[in-house]
Amino acid sequence: MTQYLLSIYQPDGEPPPPEQLQKVMQDMHAFITDAQAQGAWVFNGGLFPPSSATVVRHRAGEALLTDGPFTEGKEHLGGFIIIRAADVDGALAWAARLAKVVTLPGDAAGLPIEVRPLAHSSAS
Repeated sequence: MTQYLLSIYQPDGEPPPPEQLQKVMQDMHAFITDAQAQGAWVFNGGLFPPSSATVVRHRAGEALLTDGPFTEGKEHLGGFIIIRAADVDGALAWAARLAKVVTLPGDAAGLPIEVRPLAHSSAS
């Protein structure tokens, strides 16, 4: 089986209100529990806001450290899940379920989920 990175992108700015975020977190816990039960789950993690990032570059023989994210935009990587799936269709099915989990009530678009296979990730 191949491992896939499911990246969750969220808009910059304030997080959703606690009553909406609580529901998303409950649904996320159920999603992870189901992925574990089905043997698809490998690892997941949420990230602190982009303001907590440090970028490290190698320049002129030294490490150059700068504050903030590598790129600036209107959204940022908020978290990720690594899953195992037999093929890309299986990974896309998990991503579709995840996209539903992270969609707030009344939000027609929802958060985007990027699906990308990990290089050399075939594992049993």
